[in-house]
Amino acid sequence: MSRVFITSSTGFIGSHLIPKLVERGYDVWALERYIVGRYAEPKNVKTVFGDLRDHFTIRNIIRQVQPDFVIHLAAISAVSYSYEHQNEIMDINLMGTINLAESCLREVPHFKQFLFASSSETYGNGDSPKTENTFQNPNSPYAVSKFAAEKYLLYMKDAYDFPITILRPFNTYRREGDYHFVVEHTIVKMLTEKTCRMGDLSPVRDFMYVDDHVSAYLTCLNNPLAIGETFNFCTGVGVKIEEMVHLVKKLIGFEGEIVSGTIPKRPLDIDVLVGSYEKAEKVLGWHPQYTLEEGLKKTIDFWRNHLK
Repeated sequence: MSRVFITSSTGFIGSHLIPKLVERGYDVWALERYIVGRYAEPKNVKTVFGDLRDHFTIRNIIRQVQPDFVIHLAAISAVSYSYEHQNEIMDINLMGTINLAESCLREVPHFKQFLFASSSETYGNGDSPKTENTFQNPNSPYAVSKFAAEKYLLYMKDAYDFPITILRPFNTYRREGDYHFVVEHTIVKMLTEKTCRMGDLSPVRDFMYVDDHVSAYLTCLNNPLAIGETFNFCTGVGVKIEEMVHLVKKLIGFEGEIVSGTIPKRPLDIDVLVGSYEKAEKVLGWHPQYTLEEGLKKTIDFWRNHLK
């Protein structure tokens, strides 16, 4: 039985991914920094505790667990938070990645694959749609941390033939319990208040439903075609935030007021962030299954029931 070691097991993507890994018969080990209680893990998932910033603890854990595969999801991912917490972002997102990857390299002779959750944010502003060869111009501490982690992993690939796969997912939605991201924020406000206060509605984004994001990891995992490669995972469809907000309004039947510009702008922002999944489709056979409207309906249904 192949052993998978996953970080951020109780986070947004991890909580959806772990049940799929268990269903497929993997021996799943999950790293937790502390008991957060956000999502319940299946009983047959083994949990170990450690902080990614603690090199010696992580190396000891990897030496004991001896994973065949690592899916590294853990990061502080709120872009707005990163502007005021640069050191914390770099410690966890960059140094945590280095500690984990180096431990796998040094302590696991049979190691097969390191899947790294990077981000479309590393592209920054520039031409769209973004391909894997598009120039990366990260414009936030969060994006810089992911960009730097990518570069370190690519160094390890070149120097030691370390088996990496870099995934650059675009804006994903249907979080459970966290409505500080734009899709969930819009839905919760329209379900609970008479006024929906928003930030800048002009940016264009490529919105991907969570199940498509999860399927990206499952498609790459234990796939020889993914080793040493970088892939975008997205829908290829650009939607202005304003359009998304009005689609949510229609689906919910919201009759209140939408007020924009009520949230301070970031020091820098990306005007248009739309991807191309052509490489993932050609190499891996992956393509998104959900349209924005289909995904929003599912997300609205979840939040309706959750808020009750």
